[in-house]
Amino acid sequence: MILVIDAINRKHHTRLLEEMFRLRARVFAGRLGWDVEVSNGMEFDEFDMQDPIYLLGLDDADNVVSCVRLLQTTGPHMLSDVFSDILQGDPPLRAPTVWEATRFCVDTERLGMEHRGKGSVARATSELMSAIFDYARGCGILDIIGVVDPVMNRVLIRSDNAPYDYLGKTVQMGKTKAMAALMDCTQDRIDRVRAFAGIDYDVMVDEAALLQRLAARPVTASSLTEPLAQYLIDQIDAAQDPAELATTLALIDHVLEDQPQAGADPVAPQKESLGSA
Repeated sequence: MILVIDAINRKHHTRLLEEMFRLRARVFAGRLGWDVEVSNGMEFDEFDMQDPIYLLGLDDADNVVSCVRLLQTTGPHMLSDVFSDILQGDPPLRAPTVWEATRFCVDTERLGMEHRGKGSVARATSELMSAIFDYARGCGILDIIGVVDPVMNRVLIRSDNAPYDYLGKTVQMGKTKAMAALMDCTQDRIDRVRAFAGIDYDVMVDEAALLQRLAARPVTASSLTEPLAQYLIDQIDAAQDPAELATTLALIDHVLEDQPQAGADPVAPQKESLGSA
């Protein structure tokens, strides 16, 4: 199931966001060997400070198993600021109805072979792709630009989600190649992806029910006070760059590790905002 996280509900999902950053580190730095910045086991960059939209795929136990980041093209984004060589000197496409999708990844190790779908495309991949276009379409976004490598491009084609065009040229970027794929946010595209994967259900999570489940989980931070939890959440919201965010997340890890575990009672729901993201 897919959870959408934005600037409004981010404070309720800090633990899930941390899981997402750790997944990105395992996939992009570990499995793919990309030249990305990893701090405290998490991968994030300057574009995570631009109030992006995150779509997180959750398994039946509410673990993060997939993710993607959506950014407006009217401000800083990867195609304009990092992968500009793709454009071969042409100006980046900037429009309020065109957004960029990057950092798309799926935790294939956690999912295992039993979750492989049609054409060797994981169901989690198809759920996330359909959710991207469904969410975007509901927000009035007309097109998504995806900065992808050739492997991801083949996944898009194989899952009946082929780009309708590409910007610029395919160029070498470090250890891999990169291209800018254009995909329209139409109901037809959503229907094709869903039909390919056999998705006949709503992929979006019930957020209220999710928060209740997360709040009910026993956690080690039984003595974590509400003022301290709120302070840490405020520090995450106030982080101005990746270094500050890394420091805050490391502090959270340290605080949770230091909490007594013996005889711990579950944290009350109103205190779980720190422990549920």
